[in-house]
Formats: sequence, structure tokens, C-alpha cells
Amino acid sequence: MKKLVILITTFLLLVRPSLASGLNNKFGIHLAQPHAEDLQSAARLVNSTGGDWGYVTLVIQENDRKKDKWQAVFDQLRQLHLIPIIRLATQADGDNWERPKKEGADDWVNFLDSLNWVVKNRYVILFNEPNHGSEWGGEVDAEDYAKVVLSFAKKLKEKNPDFFVMLAGLDASAPQGPPAYEDEEVFFKKMLIDSVSDSLPSVVAPSGRLEKSLHAVGNPSSSTPINIFNYVDGWASHSYPNPDFSGSPWDSGRGTIRTYQWELGLLKSLGVEKELPVFITETGWERQVQSSKFKVQSYLDENTVADYFRIVFENVWLPDERVVAVTPFIFNYQGQPFLDFSWQKLQSSDFYQQYYTVQSLEKIHGEPEQIEKGGINFSLPMNLVAQSNYQFDIKLKNDGQAIWDKDNSYSLTIVSDSEGKLEYLIDDLKDIRPFEEKELRFNFKTGKENKNNSLRFVLNKNGKKVLESNDWKFQILPLPNLKFELNLFPKLNDQGKDFEIQIFDKKENLIFQKKNLPAFAGQGSLDNIQNIVLGERYRVVVLKPYYLPRQNFIVFNQQENKIKFKPLAPLDFSLDGRLSSQDLISLIKHPFLFKLFFP
Repeated sequence: MKKLVILITTFLLLVRPSLASGLNNKFGIHLAQPHAEDLQSAARLVNSTGGDWGYVTLVIQENDRKKDKWQAVFDQLRQLHLIPIIRLATQADGDNWERPKKEGADDWVNFLDSLNWVVKNRYVILFNEPNHGSEWGGEVDAEDYAKVVLSFAKKLKEKNPDFFVMLAGLDASAPQGPPAYEDEEVFFKKMLIDSVSDSLPSVVAPSGRLEKSLHAVGNPSSSTPINIFNYVDGWASHSYPNPDFSGSPWDSGRGTIRTYQWELGLLKSLGVEKELPVFITETGWERQVQSSKFKVQSYLDENTVADYFRIVFENVWLPDERVVAVTPFIFNYQGQPFLDFSWQKLQSSDFYQQYYTVQSLEKIHGEPEQIEKGGINFSLPMNLVAQSNYQFDIKLKNDGQAIWDKDNSYSLTIVSDSEGKLEYLIDDLKDIRPFEEKELRFNFKTGKENKNNSLRFVLNKNGKKVLESNDWKFQILPLPNLKFELNLFPKLNDQGKDFEIQIFDKKENLIFQKKNLPAFAGQGSLDNIQNIVLGERYRVVVLKPYYLPRQNFIVFNQQENKIKFKPLAPLDFSLDGRLSSQDLISLIKHPFLFKLFFP
């Protein structure tokens, strides 16, 4: 049994979240802050020209782990069809960022798990450029980074396998100069080899020397940092066009917009055999603006930067199937040191040309997988009658991630096991958000009598079943009849041919009406009453011209139905259905009315 538990646990840890249930829109953008206006402008950028469900990279600092704030951000992203990539950060300590600690993993994991994410995959990046000492407490430490992120990655995956974990993007152009900087290749070798050299198997290299092998990366029983890639699902890359963030879009290799390709090759050379989809979470050119305050070594105008983005999207990133998302740095930054990377102009709501150029590029209508949970609830009667129209309420409770809306291709239909075609109409779904419950009107028309009927309600997206209700079983029975008894004051057991019966349901809807009914000796009948639910209580009203209405209540059944009304008083001379001063005025104007009822 113990071996079985270990096997199942290992399998769950190695389960890799799928990237999407359908097509993927690679376009995205990196935001400094999740301001509502910026998110809306970002959506207009990445979901334009046929696109939908683009990406945004956002940073959460540990002193900003506020559930209400970030849930509101996620809810806005959901509405705007933006997929969040969340990078974790500590907090600034002078010129450095505090070094994360393994002990802090639980607080992060619990906070991230408390949020209702936008899509099934919970994209998380573990910190930022740790080969910069300033990003790791002031001193580069590859071995410590490996231990910290292994702890974070394991706990995230153990909490929920939907967490899609990525290591921090590194600076591929950083020099070898510890403790301030470390070359990316050296950093990874230390991270994956030097820190575990005592526990790795030795192999004979072509040179004849014994060297350590990293091909044990797939061994889940190892307790070393080599296990990191058992818990990593994708590769976050900072593929900047260096030198000076002004390189050609046609350059290749390390320190270019194709840096991710060099990084994947580096991983292979170090023995990492896992195929990792790529998320380019930082990239872009710097527009260096002439200024007396800043030294400018090179200059790229905004049209050149815009054209560079077009070239690299069309020729490199979009055709490469390994690239899942590209979120250039940075959408809106109103000051140094990143002013010249900003897509939005300084102190303006306008954007640089790169915004409009990328906005105009053809995009894909993305279809990310979202968790669908909830219920379709109803309390519908079992005994209906033939040839009738009904209006019921159906309750939908959304406990998942998507917004159920007709515009998002959601619909509610029925599937029936009954003979013959059912006629029905259900309200369109409109803006049913996660953790909301709404009622929909269900209009239903019965046909001929049938005692064995069953149907269920189905929530669909793009014609595919998402949720299904329990069965509603009901009978369609013969139309009921009603015998009524009444008196006309002051005449007893009078007769007439101008009686009217109205029937109201519990919601005070008029569901049946019949005029010009005859009554003789105070007795009358109403046959083939439609729209009745047998066994439910109804209000029945009798009317006759110049008499005040009378009402009573009845529960209809299949057998004989009888109802008796109190005497009708001839006091409605104004024919408005109620006793008022207008009745006296009408009587004065037409004195013959008094003689008609009181001869």
C-alpha cells in the first residue's frame, strides 16, 4: 500500500498542465501595475484583429498579497479575456530585492491558491533574474536559488497540479562578475551541477575524465535540486535584442530576440530532456530619446521599433510552435529607468507606434481551458396538462472560472427522452460570473397526453456540453374542468350568459381566461382549462358586468373540481372592476341602472 501511495503521488506531481484546449493567441504585454485603464488598453492591444485571450505578465510583491485586490484584478482579466502570468517578488530593500526564503513558500502558496484564477492553468514565475545580485539580496547565489525554487515549485504542485510553474527569466547578457552578476550559463551549471555534484552519478566523458551526469533529471526519487524540472512546466525567457536593447530583429543566438532558442539548447546540453514551452515574458527595444540629462549611445525612433516588432512577430515568434506567449516589457512606465521601453507616451493617453503596429497584426481567437463547475437547479411540477403553455424558473449557479454569456458562446438547451418534439424557449445567458446564481425563464409548451416524459437541461459552450442537470420527469394529463356556483345579489340563483372566469397562479400571472360563460340557477362550468399545474393552488376570479368581482382559491386535480363564490353585489356601475366614487356618478347619470337591479 505504501508503494502504491508513493506511485500515485509521484504521478500527480509529474502531471503537466495542458497549455490550452484549443487555439492560442500568443500576443501579450508586461504591465508594471494592474490599473483598470491599463488592462483595458492592453486588451485592445492583444485581442485585436481577430484575436482573443491574449496574455499579461503581472508582478505580485509579498507585501501586496491582498486577496480582495487581486481577486478583483483577476475578475477584470476574466471579463477582458486576458490570461495572467504572475511573477512572484519579495520587496525592495534599498537598492536590492530581499532574498526569498524556503520558509516563505507556504504563505505564497496559500495566497495564490485562495484566488479564483482566470483560466485552468495558473501561470507562476518564481522571481526575477537571480543572476543579478540585486535581485537576490545583493549577492548571486545559484545554489540557494535552486533550493528555494525547488521548495516553492514542489509546494505549488502539491497544492494544486493546475499551477503552471516556471523558473525566473535570466539576463542572458549579464557578465561574469560575482557577487553582482553571473553569466547565465555559469549560473545554470552551478544551479544544476555544482550544487548536487556529490549526489550525481559519474560517467566517462569523451576526454576519458569522470564527469557528473544530469540525465537523472527524470528521476523523481532523487532529493536533490535536480528535481526542479520535475515540477517545472514551462520556460520563462528574457529575450532582449542586445547590445543596448537595440539589436537587429534578424540577429540570432544568445543576447538576441532568439535568446530562448539558445537557452533551450543550453538546457539540453546540461541534460534537461524535458520539452518546455516558452513564455517570453520580457523583450523589446529601447527608444533612446535625445536629452541633456542622459548619455545616448544609439537612437531608435518609434517607427523603427514598431517595424522591428512586426518583423520579429511575423518571422520568429509566431511561426515557432515552442513559443506560447510573448509579453514585451513594458506597457506603461512614466519615468526612468524604463521610460524608453514604455509603450504609452509620457503623461499622455496616447501610445507609441509599436502599439498600433502590433495591434494591427493578425491574431488568433484563443481558446484557453477554463474550469467549469456549478449547478442547474429547478423545482418543476410533475403533473402538467395537455396543449398548454407554462413559464418556469431555472436557476444556474456558476462555481467555475468562465463567464456564462451568450456572447461567449454559452447556451442552455434541453435533451429529452420523450416521444415527439418539445417546444420550448429559454432566456439567453447573460453575464453569469463565477460564484453568482441567476434565474432564467423557461417557457414550455405541451402537446398531447403522455404519462412518461423526461428531460434535462444542458449548459453548452460552442455546442459542447459543459454541465448537465438531473432529469425532470413529468406527466402530461387531460385538461381539467371546473364547476362553479354563485349568486347575484339581491336576486338569488339568477342566471346569465356574460360571466367571465380568470385564473391566476401563485405569482399573480393570469394563466387562463374565458368570457361569455353561461350560468343557470347559479351553476356554471368551465371546460378544458389549459396552463394548469395539477396539485397547485390558484386564485379564481368571477366577473359580470356592473357587479363587483368575487374570488376564491382552488387546488386543481384530475377529478372533479368545484368552487363556490360569495354573492356578487351590483355596485360596479362604472365598469372599472372596483367600488369607487365613479360608481355613484354613473348611477346618477343613468338612474335606470338602479331599477335594473332593484325593480
